[in-house]
Formats: sequence, C-alpha cells, structure tokens
Amino acid sequence: ITIAEDIPGDKYDFQATPETRSVGKTLSHIALSTGFQTHIHGNKIDDLKEVNFPELMTKAMAEEAKSRTKAEIIAMLKTDGEKFAAYLEGLPESFLAEPVAQPPSIQPLTKSRFEMLLSAKEHEMHHRAQLMVLQRMIGIVPHITRRMQERMRQRMAQAHPGARGLDLAGEPRVLFLQQRVQCRLAVAVAERAEQPIHE
Repeated sequence: ITIAEDIPGDKYDFQATPETRSVGKTLSHIALSTGFQTHIHGNKIDDLKEVNFPELMTKAMAEEAKSRTKAEIIAMLKTDGEKFAAYLEGLPESFLAEPVAQPPSIQPLTKSRFEMLLSAKEHEMHHRAQLMVLQRMIGIVPHITRRMQERMRQRMAQAHPGARGLDLAGEPRVLFLQQRVQCRLAVAVAERAEQPIHE
C-alpha cells in the first residue's frame, strides 16, 4: 500500500517492457491474487484435481484487466487485504494442518493448508520486489530504502554528534549495499520475465 501511495497516478501505466504488467496492473494483481486461496480453502477443497484452473485464471485475468484509478486500486488493496487477514485470523489450527493433494508435477504431493496459505505472502513479496525496481526506473527511492537511510543517518549522527548535514547518499558502504540489493532485484525480475505473464 505504501508503494501504491508513493507512485504518482500518472505513472500507473508505466511498464518495464511492453510484455510485462504496468504498475497499476501489478498492484491490482496483488490485490486480487488471494482469491485463489480463499476459493481453495473457503470451499474446503482437499485435492487440487477438483479445481478448474482455466476457469479461475480466465476470471482473474478479466478482473485484473479492468481499468482502475490509483484511488480505486489502493482502496481494493486495503479492502481485499483486510478481508483476507480477517479470514486467516478465523481459521483453527486443525484446519490449517489439513493436507491438500497437489498436482503430480508438484513436489511434495501434499501440502498443509498452512503451507499453501503462506504462498500468498511469498507471492506478494515477489511482486513487491518488481514494484521497487519499477519505482527506481521512474525515479522514486523505495520507502524501505528511505527508512534504512534515515536509520543510518541517525546512527551516524549519534556516532558523530558534532557532524552536520551528513549525506548518506555519499557514504560508500551504503551505496554499495543499495546497489547490491538493487542488482539482485533486477536479476530476479529479469529471470521471472522469462516465465508466463500470469505468474
């Protein structure tokens, strides 16, 4: 949500390449993606053979493709996020421990509902990394980096009380760490770009 708020509305159509999702579509995808988990576990499906994946994907892609303003996307992130969080909070331990059979191509062949639900967060983190690279491409320093820089400024100020106007951007170690993280994110995004767009 912070990333969504940081990026100007006129940049929501920005794409890293023509084949990839725009900022707005990536945010919409994140907001809508928990629908798969609620469908599986809300309907108490215990074998993924019962799931009509083409139908689910068609509906999800059609919903994601709808035109939305920045305000509408942020509202959807908040509403759907709170709804999913409330759903998770109400699940008993016994239900989370139940096994769900996976397709033959997936290992292991069964996963607990808890393991499957964790993938919602992993999925969000994957796309959040993409969004942070997109922020850099349009000239925005991601909020996580800004927070880290502020912590470093405070530590430097405490270590050198008499110093003024410390410029963290000029600190070699900070620059090195930032560039290292950014390179890793860029590589991850490039690698994922070779996989199907719906992932």
